[in-house]
Amino acid sequence: MQIGIVNRLNDGGDYFSHVREFGLDVCQLSCWNRELCIPGVAAKVKANAEEAGVRVCAVWAGLPRPAEWNFTGGPTTLGLVPPQYRAERIEVLKRWADFAAWLGAPAIITHCGFIPENLTDPEFEPVVEAIGEVARYCSEKNLGFWFETGQETPIVLLRTIERIGTGNLGINLDPANLIMYGKANPIDALDVFGQYVTNVHVKDGFYPVNGNELGEEVAAGLGKVNFPQFIKRLKEIGFDGELIIERETTGEEQAKDIRDTIVKLKKWWND
Repeated sequence: MQIGIVNRLNDGGDYFSHVREFGLDVCQLSCWNRELCIPGVAAKVKANAEEAGVRVCAVWAGLPRPAEWNFTGGPTTLGLVPPQYRAERIEVLKRWADFAAWLGAPAIITHCGFIPENLTDPEFEPVVEAIGEVARYCSEKNLGFWFETGQETPIVLLRTIERIGTGNLGINLDPANLIMYGKANPIDALDVFGQYVTNVHVKDGFYPVNGNELGEEVAAGLGKVNFPQFIKRLKEIGFDGELIIERETTGEEQAKDIRDTIVKLKKWWND
């Protein structure tokens, strides 16, 4: 078992103190600022990672705004689905692939958006082709392209992976997102796409209580993700990736919840 955290990339001299303060040596490096996606920054980050003894297991690639994390504006703003932003975002993801390659990270991760559920939707094939273009670019650089779960149902994600078929596609399974978006029970979702799960976000939450807004995110173990059973099922399917803690709050509350989750994870994994 390898425990890590999501670590936000901000331009500066010490990129990994947030990881080391929890006694961890693995992270997903997350960034939304494409201006940092240049060789000089990558070289500094790589050197600092080696100095800190931290392994970047993937680069979480943020896309240009707008981005609305809800059911009203989300379908028209998130990922590669909105046609008016698609070309620009494809190019940004390619730059993040370059950045990951410079770092020596194995993959990039992003939210691809509300991929159409109906495969006869006229937007389904263009979205799949857009994702495929990025996946092929990553493949040329010996990188994986990993979907973070959220806006898609498990079968849509499986269908998309099968349609693209590049062999370098994987899933960053966020069990809380499947619940908070009302898309699936994450344990059952493993029956659909478990073979593609490369790493996991350790996050918890509740189902939506209205038709416009996502469910509430909470500390791991306090929501609807049954972590003991979820981890048991991961082990049954042979999962050997990273367990990346993500807590979408700030300050001391975030730090406390991360520390508590590290303790919980060790217990859940060993039970």
